[in-house]
Amino acid sequence: MTIAVAAAEALRGGMPNYYGLRHAKDSARIVAGLKRLRDQLDGPEGIPPRSLDKTLRLATWNLREFDSAAYGARIDDAYYFIAEIMSRFDLVALQEVRRDLGALETLMEHLGWPWRYLVTDTTEGDPGNDERLAFLYDTRKVRFTGLSGELVLPPLKVKKGEPPVPVAQIARTPFTAGFQSGWVKFQLATVHIVYGEDDAEDPARIAEIQALATFLAKRTKDNSASPNLVLLGDFNIFDSSDKTMGALLDAGWSIPTPIRDLPTGSNIPQTKHYDQIAVLPIAHQFQPAGPAGIFNYYKSVFRPEDRAAYVGAMGPAYDKTAKGAVRSESSKAQYYLTYWRTFQMSDHLPMWLDLKIDFSEEYIAGLAPPPAPSNPQDFV
Repeated sequence: MTIAVAAAEALRGGMPNYYGLRHAKDSARIVAGLKRLRDQLDGPEGIPPRSLDKTLRLATWNLREFDSAAYGARIDDAYYFIAEIMSRFDLVALQEVRRDLGALETLMEHLGWPWRYLVTDTTEGDPGNDERLAFLYDTRKVRFTGLSGELVLPPLKVKKGEPPVPVAQIARTPFTAGFQSGWVKFQLATVHIVYGEDDAEDPARIAEIQALATFLAKRTKDNSASPNLVLLGDFNIFDSSDKTMGALLDAGWSIPTPIRDLPTGSNIPQTKHYDQIAVLPIAHQFQPAGPAGIFNYYKSVFRPEDRAAYVGAMGPAYDKTAKGAVRSESSKAQYYLTYWRTFQMSDHLPMWLDLKIDFSEEYIAGLAPPPAPSNPQDFV
């Protein structure tokens, strides 16, 4: 095996750590889940092997209240499964990381030595929900360029001589950071837009998307760090035809074709398009490179048929409600499917996109002298 092939094979699965698996309390159950998950990842509905130097695999994933004790802390199974999925990516934007970074640190241990993270402070106030935003990246493919910050919207300009008017800030401050992979430098901005009311076109949600998308579109025009800006995360967009999506597109952003053409959404029933990856259509060396997807891990782990194996892990709340009422069988099933397992994995599915990072052919072609004009006498 050549060095290049060996390196490509090393990136195939990302090599998460399994060193604690042999002695884990429920190792047999975890191993069975990992086998199913790896088969799914390698299958037709999975995530293809990563390229070593041709493409970058970018992902966004809202890990529900990572980690909250609302339904009990995450168990070992969840960390192994999350790391297995995440190891198929090169760079991941995470939403809903909590104030206590213990869960994030545990995940990093499972991912292994090549991985690093950047994380924001928590956003104060009820709408902020004590959440952080984070970027996790594989240092074998991605380099942090040093640019990092939380976005604050500028005050509105008014008449000359009058003080500027403050504007309402995004409830959960967006996070931006610069990276380089291969030939390409780029800047990511990740968001968790306010949900508001259970309405496809909630005014608060539309207002946040409009303000953020417009501000970033203007910023990109004079961005000395990189013209390649990607806006990604949880926008809480119900459908691509909603005004929420319109607010993003009207500001000049576009959804790459591989993402736009995905047949399903990123919530568990895959009916809503909460998560998105958007770019500005500027002519530069930054473009999608083939596949994209949404990975539904519930087809292989924490399945409906796995409920009995987790009864002990769910604790007393599985049998009785907070008010002490005994749960029916249907209530137990709902508790497992709708609540408990979504606080183990998430109520969102990861969305990913491959981007081209090797422009050597184009570069070399640009250096070549133009062909000499044909001489008619050559054909006599």
